[in-house]
Amino acid sequence: MKRTALPWVRLLPAAALLLTGCHPGHRQSALHTAAEASGEIARLWWAMFIVLTASFVLVMALTWIAIRRRPRTDDSPTTTVGWQNRFVILGGIAFPTAVLTWMLLDSLGTSRALRQPPEGLRIEVVGYQWWWDVRYPEHDLAIANEIYLPVGEPVVIELSSADVIHSFWVPNLHGKVDMLPEFPTRIVLRADRPGRWRGQCAEFCGRQHAWMAFEVVALPREEFDAWLAERAAARAALAADTPPANDAIARGRDVFFRESCHTCHPVHGTPADSLIGPDLTHLGTRLTLGAGRIANTDEALARWIADPQGLKPGNLMPDTPLADADLADLVAYLRSLR
Repeated sequence: MKRTALPWVRLLPAAALLLTGCHPGHRQSALHTAAEASGEIARLWWAMFIVLTASFVLVMALTWIAIRRRPRTDDSPTTTVGWQNRFVILGGIAFPTAVLTWMLLDSLGTSRALRQPPEGLRIEVVGYQWWWDVRYPEHDLAIANEIYLPVGEPVVIELSSADVIHSFWVPNLHGKVDMLPEFPTRIVLRADRPGRWRGQCAEFCGRQHAWMAFEVVALPREEFDAWLAERAAARAALAADTPPANDAIARGRDVFFRESCHTCHPVHGTPADSLIGPDLTHLGTRLTLGAGRIANTDEALARWIADPQGLKPGNLMPDTPLADADLADLVAYLRSLR
């Protein structure tokens, strides 16, 4: 005779799946907050979850009682009609009305708490299919798929879209805001502690919507200033046409222009000034490639150059077949862009 597994054993996979969301260092979770705004959203979520769970349990309990209750066996008039009417009025009308009214008022209060004046460092973010253009206009800095913030300070993110509707979402720091073509929106972020979090486009925007991610890195003010200074020094070196550090980088620079990479990608201080693709001025310091698709390593960069369609089908970058030596030199040049 075949033995069946115990019922609780069958629940173990589901329990393990649920517990994966309890990790305290989750980098993309609205319930693991790192800012006051996300804390307000999480508080509202938990409050609604508790109240609605209690309501569900109550309704299921009453349903069970009704099912288990024995039917009447005679036609004698009941003396509980008045009580039943009061029960329907209180439980079916008054209670749901009170709960829904409280939820509405609490939601409006949370919305008011999330509104902040647009004061602080200004960052411009433009959504493309399927990557993010990030600019710091006050510092003449352009990067892609990464946002660096100073801890404890409000940062105004000015949002727009270059093609279709996108949605900017960093769940650990704030809620969602749509990015609309020709209709700028904005959000004010303030990280309460240093850390690195994952943002995501939250509006279906096409084939590679799932791989339209970005990184948010919050640094203490001193480290943030040092980061800005390092980027400024790198741009100054490019503008001054500083000689490459070695022959491989020099050859890679020649490959970059020979293969017409500059017709899509800008590099500060060089003839590459197109605005079609992501800015490569600081590619060597970037955390990921392809808007979160793969980590930024030498091997991954070579793979991305040679076969971007294999990694992210449908993106605008064509495959670039190169000899092994040319590919290695091009990777060396791009990785030198700090």
